[in-house]
Amino acid sequence: MIATLMAATLAMAGLAPAAAPAPSAQPPTPAEVMALPEPLRREFHAKVLTTPRKSEQRLRRMVEFLFSPDDLGMRYDITANHTVAEAYATRQANCLSFTLLAIALAREAGLQAYGQQIDETLAWRQEQDTLYRTHHVNAGVRIRHRQLTVDVAWDQVIARKPPREISDARLLVHYYNNRAADLLEAGRLDDALRYAGVAKGLDPTYAVTWSNTGVLHLRHGDPAQAEQHYLQALRLDPMAPGALSNLAAHYQRTGDVEAAGQLQARLQRVQARDPFHHFLQGAQHEREGNFALAIRDYRQAIKLFPDEHRFHFGLARAYFLQGDHRRAGKALARAERLSEGDQRRLYHAKLDALRRLAH
Repeated sequence: MIATLMAATLAMAGLAPAAAPAPSAQPPTPAEVMALPEPLRREFHAKVLTTPRKSEQRLRRMVEFLFSPDDLGMRYDITANHTVAEAYATRQANCLSFTLLAIALAREAGLQAYGQQIDETLAWRQEQDTLYRTHHVNAGVRIRHRQLTVDVAWDQVIARKPPREISDARLLVHYYNNRAADLLEAGRLDDALRYAGVAKGLDPTYAVTWSNTGVLHLRHGDPAQAEQHYLQALRLDPMAPGALSNLAAHYQRTGDVEAAGQLQARLQRVQARDPFHHFLQGAQHEREGNFALAIRDYRQAIKLFPDEHRFHFGLARAYFLQGDHRRAGKALARAERLSEGDQRRLYHAKLDALRRLAH
């Protein structure tokens, strides 16, 4: 995943930060991040590429090779911000590292592979006084006129829009941003700034990198540099929520209340259109026991994004906790209709239990 840092409200947009193996002080080069280790190349050729196959069959066998316990047996770990070689060595990868690995193998197989990014997803985590909002990446493969996706965490992502193709440079920017976030958590600020510097050099047009780097400078005791980075992020993307939040907090700390208020107003306009923001607000109010506000926020999230079953389930839960079993049943039935597989069966069982309780 990709992490957006927010200082106190830090904001880095990118993949979820992690406690991956400690890197060297000098970041690996982009070529080193993507490089297939020779033992993996030999194994891949022996198990996947020895028999001539059509492109679709080769892709299917590659996916089996990635996941099968008899082959790589890759395991999803949100904290595993790895290079391709590290992912192979540990058999663990988050969505970014898995994407890097899948692209490297697909290209070795002669397939046209590229990174894809989903910008609007729901995932937040908090470490000490830093918030992380994450986006999602996966691997795309183009076979003739078909576009196929290889994704290690497709069932764990709430996405509002389909993935879009991104360049190798942008994909690698996510790796360096993620590692910078890891190093920030570890208190290794000089190393974090080195990784952020590589990210800026690879793609200086990406607002998230500038906002994240501003957070690093702030933690390094340089608020002036932090401010300049936040301002550059907003020049690149005037509605970037992480940069808006970070710069507003900076102006609040420095006593520029008017500038902070203007940025907060702009941030609120962005958040008003964000169903994930309302869903998270609803979850917070639910945890606090304020079910009326939770219901209000869940309903607003549904208004903006009506087809997400987890939003309806949140609404059902809030109604149930408020004691309104009739509305809880209606919301739960809607969640069931929008879901599939194990999730639908789970909602169905809960709906049956609710109906028994009502009688």
